[in-house]
Amino acid sequence: MTRRLFVFYFLSALACSSDGATNPDPGLLPGDFTIRLLQVASGLSNPLYLTSPPNDSRLFVVEQPGRIRILKSGQLLPQPFLDITSRVSSTGERGLLSVAFHPGYATNGFFYVNFTDLAGNTRVERFRVSANPDVADASSSKLILAVTQPFANHNGGLNLFGPDGMLYIGLGDGGNAGDPQGNGQKLSTLLGKILRLDVDNGDPYAIPAGNPFVGQSGARAEIWAYGLRNPWRFAFDRVTGLFYVADVGQAAIEEIDVVQASRTAVNYGWNVMEGTSCFFSATCSSTGLELPALEFTHAGGACSVTGGFAYRGAAVPELAGHYFYSDYCAGFLRSFLYANGVATDRRTWDVGTIGSVTSFGEDTSGEIYVIVQEGRIYRIEKGG
Repeated sequence: MTRRLFVFYFLSALACSSDGATNPDPGLLPGDFTIRLLQVASGLSNPLYLTSPPNDSRLFVVEQPGRIRILKSGQLLPQPFLDITSRVSSTGERGLLSVAFHPGYATNGFFYVNFTDLAGNTRVERFRVSANPDVADASSSKLILAVTQPFANHNGGLNLFGPDGMLYIGLGDGGNAGDPQGNGQKLSTLLGKILRLDVDNGDPYAIPAGNPFVGQSGARAEIWAYGLRNPWRFAFDRVTGLFYVADVGQAAIEEIDVVQASRTAVNYGWNVMEGTSCFFSATCSSTGLELPALEFTHAGGACSVTGGFAYRGAAVPELAGHYFYSDYCAGFLRSFLYANGVATDRRTWDVGTIGSVTSFGEDTSGEIYVIVQEGRIYRIEKGG
């Protein structure tokens, strides 16, 4: 069963039932303080991501059809920062999927977008801002990476600069059910991987020192981690150096993995395993595979994990270090602390009806935003 089937909107997964696996989340702590979601924007067209350039108070929102919009001083600017809708296939799981601003954006004006082109293939391109800081130069595009997609789903799609200044790119296994091409475990393809590129050297990039498969016959040197089904969202904790990956499951289990960002060649297990369960058979070996820090089943209507960020803002100091996540179908808001190799202080937050959570966002101050398909964006704040 493929997990991300759409009709009109992005990320509307097939209805899936639990396979009987135990849901590890019963009885989550109710919390000794409350939070609320403050709506900061509405009327967006299938928003999928939010971020800010370094030390910039503006919020940049990615819309699936191919636009990037700016929230400035609490107002949604009418003119898009970038509009490449004529170049983007935005049906199903395809579209403009993310943007990452270069750490030196204030000086060089570079930003990197990840989208599916009209043929349905992945393109990572660099653009530059124009003389107007609220408008990009749409003619400045430079191709960084192109990846052929064998199917219409599991594109991954996140670009993110790490604390090391390298550009990390998430790619799904290429789609269809069960990874029929075996891409997750195959080091000769970029599909089912997280890549690490040095975009400050080489043309269009160089392979960073420390990439684990440099010089290995039959392996792509761009690969940083592998064994992933659809790493729709991942994040670095700016304080601890932890690396969180929310990998979308197949028919039963959603997972969140946590490792030190410096660890190389991590094998997240797909398609040998789905979460902590063997995928193809009742038994399998987990030797050498990274098991999830947290998993949940499709009990309660869950269908597709939406990963977020570890909270490092100032509005709710009690949340310091809590990693927030959701599920597209269930629409809950949950968090946990990761300590000594274990997900602790696991909480489900009572914030009312949210909607279909497609992504989270983080601003330059570490505040976290919740993004819903219905066109709204919320900021997490302390409750009354």
